[in-house]
Amino acid sequence: MKMMFQLIVSCTDELTKVLDETSLKNPVDIKDIMSRFTTDVIGSCAFGIECNSLKDPNDDFRKYGRKVTDQLNVEGTVRQFIPLFVPHSLLHLINFHCQNRSIGSFYNRMVKATVNYRKDNNVVRKDFMQLLIELTEGEDPLSIDDIVAECFLFFVAGFETSSSAISFACYELSQHPEIQEKVRDEIETTLERHEGKLSYEAVMEMTYMDKVVYEALRKYPALPFLFRMCSKTYTIPDTDITVEEGTRVFIPALGIHYDPEFYPDPEKFDPERFSEENKATRPNFTWLPFGEGPRICIGMRFGLLQTKLGLCTLLRKYKFTLNKKTKTPLVFSKAGILTSPEGSIWVDLEGIQ
Repeated sequence: MKMMFQLIVSCTDELTKVLDETSLKNPVDIKDIMSRFTTDVIGSCAFGIECNSLKDPNDDFRKYGRKVTDQLNVEGTVRQFIPLFVPHSLLHLINFHCQNRSIGSFYNRMVKATVNYRKDNNVVRKDFMQLLIELTEGEDPLSIDDIVAECFLFFVAGFETSSSAISFACYELSQHPEIQEKVRDEIETTLERHEGKLSYEAVMEMTYMDKVVYEALRKYPALPFLFRMCSKTYTIPDTDITVEEGTRVFIPALGIHYDPEFYPDPEKFDPERFSEENKATRPNFTWLPFGEGPRICIGMRFGLLQTKLGLCTLLRKYKFTLNKKTKTPLVFSKAGILTSPEGSIWVDLEGIQ
């Protein structure tokens, strides 16, 4: 994470430029701008390319990123779950594909071109791609197809969670100016201890920022449910219910996040739920925006880092309030499986001198 920190900071510099040019006169669709920001971050860190989707919303990388998330509509979601219930031999026989083939082809070409260029020209860059290239050598080397799959997974894992978390955090902070000011004060106080420099160490010290991000992810996890497979037959204590080995288990993450037993007054946005004292009162596995256990999302640390850096950039430069174009209270879209609002989240930005 520390190795890729400066790459993310470079993208936040571009984010500020774009917002200064476009947002101080007009309301900002914060979900759109943050999706473009996280696209540029992952393009740089995972694929080793400069996407410039902040400048050009029609950039190819951004276009295919939208195609990936668009597949998570109702029809696309059904396609994703078919392999869970239909034998793979039958799917292979009918040439069934979960993903749009053009998406796979695009990322395949992108990764292979980058790997070949770096190897042919001895180019070394401190990013996720470089780590994977180094793993193509040794006793158990990765294949080029392995690298494509890892980069694509990194994109899917880090893109939607981070852009949504920043957007929903902005929505809540716009309605809670006292919380917005408190986290802004923490940013400035922390940076003063680091000579005004936004460093990895400084961001790691922002504990109230952590609470704000965690609470935003509690209320608005990108994926409202999880699937797991039971690896060993298990009888639930004090019941006669037995889950057999191989059973697919549906975990309602959003339902757990709104359970008043764990989170009293769950509709309220309260970052203090994630103070050390309050966390100690809850059992494990009650905060699941990234899953939990050995199959926790591989992009969790990266996603949290780019979320915090995105919010740091916004809070240092601007005060924001909710624009009247935003529907309140928010209503979740029913068009797909991801947690997203109906319509956009529009905010008004005021520059801080």
